[in-house]
Amino acid sequence: MLLLLLGIIVLHVTVLVLLFVSTIVSQWLVNGEHTADLWQNCTSGTVFQCLASSSNEWLQSVQAMMILSVIFSVL
Repeated sequence: MLLLLLGIIVLHVTVLVLLFVSTIVSQWLVNGEHTADLWQNCTSGTVFQCLASSSNEWLQSVQAMMILSVIFSVL
């Protein structure tokens, strides 16, 4: 029983770490001079330029759910 409880705790801590990393980290997708993530799209040609991610409704809902999941996991 103690081993099962330890496994559940390790699983929850792992999920929390992955949640924080996936929310905070930039550059999910790197393709040559173009990087993209949940928050912004950047190009690094002659001039480094970052634009906000597209204003699609599904992307805004994903951003909101990621922030809410971080807040609720801290509580």
